[in-house]
Amino acid sequence: MKCLKCTGEMERKSVAYTVDRKGYHLFLQDIPALVCERCGERFFEEHEVNAMQNMLMTFEHELDNIRKLAA
Repeated sequence: MKCLKCTGEMERKSVAYTVDRKGYHLFLQDIPALVCERCGERFFEEHEVNAMQNMLMTFEHELDNIRKLAA
């Protein structure tokens, strides 16, 4: 696959992904991605994106529950 940014070659690797959102910082390691060997652009496939979004929604729901208990 060619990079959409620079047309370099994409290579499958494990990468870190960070999220800063709603007062928290989450760091995920070893997320499968295609990474451009020329510019470093990362591309996550649909199933990885869906899994990360589901995890974030669950985390936010549980965090909201904790905040309600603390109030």
